[in-house]
Amino acid sequence: MRVCWRALWTSRLVVFLAGVLAVLQFRPQPGSRSFDPAGLTSPFSYAGNVLAAPFARWDSVWYLIVAQHGYDHAPARTAFYPLYPLLIRVVGTVLRSDLVAGVVLSLAFFAIGLVVLHRLAQLELDREDADVCVMLLAFAPMAFFFSAVYTESLFLALSVGSIYQARRGHWRAAGLLGGLAAASRNTGVLLALPLVLLYLYGPRPDPVPRERSLGRAGSRHPLLARLRPKYPPRPSIAWIALVPAGLGAYIAWLALTTGNGLAPFGAERMWYRHFAWPWGGIWQGTVAAFDGLRQLVHGPPPPTYFSVAGGNALTVAGQNLMEFGFLVLGVIACIGVLRKLPFAYGAYVVVALAAVLSYPVSAQPLASLPRYEVVLFPLFMWAASWVRRHGIALQTIAMSAVLLGFFTAEFATWRFVA
Repeated sequence: MRVCWRALWTSRLVVFLAGVLAVLQFRPQPGSRSFDPAGLTSPFSYAGNVLAAPFARWDSVWYLIVAQHGYDHAPARTAFYPLYPLLIRVVGTVLRSDLVAGVVLSLAFFAIGLVVLHRLAQLELDREDADVCVMLLAFAPMAFFFSAVYTESLFLALSVGSIYQARRGHWRAAGLLGGLAAASRNTGVLLALPLVLLYLYGPRPDPVPRERSLGRAGSRHPLLARLRPKYPPRPSIAWIALVPAGLGAYIAWLALTTGNGLAPFGAERMWYRHFAWPWGGIWQGTVAAFDGLRQLVHGPPPPTYFSVAGGNALTVAGQNLMEFGFLVLGVIACIGVLRKLPFAYGAYVVVALAAVLSYPVSAQPLASLPRYEVVLFPLFMWAASWVRRHGIALQTIAMSAVLLGFFTAEFATWRFVA
């Protein structure tokens, strides 16, 4: 608890100071008012809005709109799943501010997520690695989303909690938390895969049945022996069905209230995402990064080496290179997870990354990839083990803290970063 508390307050202090100082020192991005015409992220006086700047920008507007007005037959809103806005509405009624409620909820769920992640990392690694893991996550370059009015902290707490409960053999709790995660984010339903793998193959707290162990050892085909489940399916496996049920409940509710239950599956097109076959975003992101490098070397257009959705071509070129860097780090960490941690963790990371990389943004293929990676906690479990083994844990955390402050400053002043 002491390590998690230190990670929480020190990292949030970096976020708060970087965001506030950036707003005081620099002007917001020109035209930023058009992204929040109703002033949902700035409902207070000047001083209050400055203090709130590190916590509410960009998608925060959409979560606050859904919290206050629901989906109201607006298909674009259905990309923002209902659990977090619902909690904002409930807590906001008590606090009399949806914005304050969103920040309070995000901080609370982030604290819970850090504690549960520490316990899970101790199960798979050791105490020292667990300490480094929570610090790496808290100071990750995109960790400012964990205190913003976004779903990152809620999803982290639910997804880590679901896997942790599965590791302890509490399948009802694992399924329930997974179902809530599926109602909070479009990739939440993917938690069903690691839960099934943990159920059938472990690791689990209960011993492998003796007949299963003998059957696997006596098989003439090693591959078939490895594919055969260690644990036989029992009625308790049905609790995992709660994970897709969370998504199903959202679809059913939309069908009853708006008449279009499948709207979330088409909403991504409104955000310029398109299907590019499995992992197609890797190639498109690589091309965009190369073209961005050419643009930076050449200087301002003309010519423009890639299609720019909006904003300055050099700025977008830099973003494409930054996002490609996160892609490379994510792929390296994914390989590390597959080698270091139980297979269920690696499978979860692979399918979660595939879901993002198969739907790139037309003009900026890897947009939001760093934000999706920051909730993939197995990446940080492996990274903690690796940096501690190589004696660079403190240096890595310090470098991440610098980047966290930089990206928070961009976020607070309405520069797009995700």
